[in-house]
Amino acid sequence: MQYGFVINHDDCIGCHACTVACKAENTVPVGGFRTSVKYTEVGLFPDVRRMFLVQRCNHCTEAPCVTICPVNALEKRRDGIVDLDRDACIGCRACMQACPYDAIYLNEDLGAVEKCHYCAHRIEKNLEPACVNVCPVGAIVSGDLHDPASRISLMVLNHETKVRRPEQRTGPNVRYIGASDVALRPGSAERPEMYLWSDRPPHKREPWPASAPTTPHARTVLDAGHKVEWGWPVALYLVTKGVAAGTGILAPFARILGLEYGSWAQRFMPEIVSLLFTLITCALLVEDLAKPMRFYRMVTRPNWNSWLVKGGVILGVYLVTTPLAILLRWMEMDAAANVVRWINVPIALAVAGYTAFLFAQCKGRDLWESKWLLPHLIAQAIMLGTAVFIAFQPGAWQVFGQTDVMVRLVLLASIWSHVLLALNELKGAHGTDNARQAAGFLGIVRLGPLPCFWTSFIVLAGVSGLAWVLPGVMIGVVLVGLYLYEYAFVRAGQLPPLS
Repeated sequence: MQYGFVINHDDCIGCHACTVACKAENTVPVGGFRTSVKYTEVGLFPDVRRMFLVQRCNHCTEAPCVTICPVNALEKRRDGIVDLDRDACIGCRACMQACPYDAIYLNEDLGAVEKCHYCAHRIEKNLEPACVNVCPVGAIVSGDLHDPASRISLMVLNHETKVRRPEQRTGPNVRYIGASDVALRPGSAERPEMYLWSDRPPHKREPWPASAPTTPHARTVLDAGHKVEWGWPVALYLVTKGVAAGTGILAPFARILGLEYGSWAQRFMPEIVSLLFTLITCALLVEDLAKPMRFYRMVTRPNWNSWLVKGGVILGVYLVTTPLAILLRWMEMDAAANVVRWINVPIALAVAGYTAFLFAQCKGRDLWESKWLLPHLIAQAIMLGTAVFIAFQPGAWQVFGQTDVMVRLVLLASIWSHVLLALNELKGAHGTDNARQAAGFLGIVRLGPLPCFWTSFIVLAGVSGLAWVLPGVMIGVVLVGLYLYEYAFVRAGQLPPLS
């Protein structure tokens, strides 16, 4: 059984009755939408055509929001409805990144996400969804797509239907008759500053990139606004996690990388830095929740398919093994501590790299799904780790200080690995419109007056020179340079429209 919708845009008049009925039925707050109507206009006066597109949750056969939710707040019911328990939600907003259709919004009053749930409370009483009842022209048809005798199945059989973003392969169960390709393809129409009756919501201030062309004489003149949900805490988390992982990856090579044998830096520093930055990383993850005091639900009701949960387990293991190495070293059990240090290497690699698998579950953000993200995260971790190692070497804070040549070479190699992989994200081939649009935004995202991507390159290129002038300051420069890049990467992935 699979409940779904067929929306006939040959009949739809764009009256918004479905939006209003949904808001009234489900007490949807101002600014949130479970169903909305997009207006797209194509042509030049006087030959202009306005087209409508009714948008809502697609109740996907392979729902990515269900997979990524760390606390099982979303479920795929036996009747095919993707339902939501907002009392269980912790407000991580990962489902909003996973949804390729921008069908989920955050109820800021409740600190929980909400979406179309097919009016499940009405379905259970043998009533149709509110939007179906209220449509004045009967353009919205609901029913069981798996029942060959149902009206909705017969409509699919007898008409050509389309779905939104089929390249995401989620199996959407909202089908459209007569919908325009321009309306169905997000970002294919120009989005002017003024909508039909209002200013465009100011959530995404960046201008449309020239590298992402639009259909000539096509304009989106009305659409729901969608915020950029993951901001500076996620960008900073990527940096702090990289420091924690990088020092752990390099810890067994402390002596080779120039830390004085027998010194406190060689014996304790890698684990102390790893522990500190892992704790900061965990604090950032909890702080970014809409309900931070309910983070424990990732333990009490975990979804083991979610890389948020798997990543939490990896961080938890790292928070056990790292202080264990410190304790063994403090107890003068250096041989055992060295064994733990080697055990920590694969764990640290997992700490660095698990975000690549988490971002791969974000089906709405194609830029983040790059196959190069895993090696890129590991290169970043090594870059951060070597910068930390240099800062703790004798002579690091002296002009032309005599720091170890090997650690400088590792730093330079990791910096240029990052630079090449970052340029690949900006200029490389991308398989979807969404990824190409996001890559265009990557070069124009700003933090204040600074273009983040290019400023990051300038800062990190400066590190290459500082490696032989004042080595100790490289840790600060690398942190700033990488943060600027991560801010651009995280924000750019969320800027292309999904509707």
